[in-house]
Amino acid sequence: MSESFPFSAILGQEAMQTALLISAVDPTIGGVLIRGQKGTAKSTAARAMASLLPLIKVVAGCPFHCDPDQPDELHRECCAQLASGTTLPGEMTATPFVDLPLSTTEDRLVGTLHLENTLHSGRRQFEPGLFAAAHRGILYVDEVNLLPDHLVDLLLDTAVSGQNLVEREGLRYSHASRFILIGTMNPEEGELRPQFLDRFGLCVTIAGVDDMALRREIVLQRLSFDQAPDRFISRFIDNDETLRQQVFQARQRLKDVIIPTGIVDQAVAIAAASRAQGHRAELALVRSARALAALLDRDSVTASDLNQVAGFALAHRIPGAAVLTQDQVYQQLAELTGGKSRRTLSDQSPGQDNDEIHLMDNMDFPGSAAAGSSLFTYLKKKLTTASSAPTKPLT
Repeated sequence: MSESFPFSAILGQEAMQTALLISAVDPTIGGVLIRGQKGTAKSTAARAMASLLPLIKVVAGCPFHCDPDQPDELHRECCAQLASGTTLPGEMTATPFVDLPLSTTEDRLVGTLHLENTLHSGRRQFEPGLFAAAHRGILYVDEVNLLPDHLVDLLLDTAVSGQNLVEREGLRYSHASRFILIGTMNPEEGELRPQFLDRFGLCVTIAGVDDMALRREIVLQRLSFDQAPDRFISRFIDNDETLRQQVFQARQRLKDVIIPTGIVDQAVAIAAASRAQGHRAELALVRSARALAALLDRDSVTASDLNQVAGFALAHRIPGAAVLTQDQVYQQLAELTGGKSRRTLSDQSPGQDNDEIHLMDNMDFPGSAAAGSSLFTYLKKKLTTASSAPTKPLT
């Protein structure tokens, strides 16, 4: 198995890295869609992110990665063992990372009848698929826009419900399947179906780096990795470990991060001003801002956090336009608010007949060039670069 390119060694794509780190801290956000030209480190970043996720506790040998400390969430066979009085042995393992190939069959994805075991035992037995393997981990789809429609439908159903239900050949089986969905795509090859696009909590559009000096550094980094992967990776072990600890600690403190009522009002105002349909936009805004605050070691969400993640949460949710870049999102929001920092909205939420909901006075949309800059400025202070490294790990 080949080694992954270190996450902290990726240069010039802070917005994409920020979106991935946010999603890693809070899986309920709904994952990340990364759109960009070929050769912009989309797949590299997605695979590198997996190494930053903390170990998880599972029932030893369980193909569904059941948590022995969560008896209410055990799958059928683990439940039967526990009911019989058998102690479920636990072990720590890496967070699952499952690559969903475009050539995947429906049986391989959802699972199917295990014919050999069924014939041998005389009882129908279920053979888990990729949905089982991805439970409590990452399900990654490269060129997600080229995924066949019937697999998209299955992915949608499971991503929404968190359950995989299989009914075929006289077999009916269901199990939990909750995962962080990461998709990468080149928009030149076609766009996603709208109902699939909206399932991604965050969306980031990236492009190649224009700065000549930074392009040179990127080429040198890649050549160095290809020539001696182990030596190259060793230069960034400390940096990646710092990021890993940052993600772990952010997950631990996430539930304690305070979301002020004013921040919720501002999220509602931003989503309403952008005319986003449904309420996934507000939820993505608030959850992402909370995850960003946790990554920044803060105990409360600020307006700055909300504005930093607005480009990720709204890029694919503003109606009447194609998927937007982060710069375009902030430009549209500025236009929709008339260039003012304060804008009263006509639509009132239930129970707020006498209160106005408005964009707050400190509204300051940063633009995509700044998206992720605050996080990486903060993280650079915590990262330790090996003295032998000729280039900076984060810029």
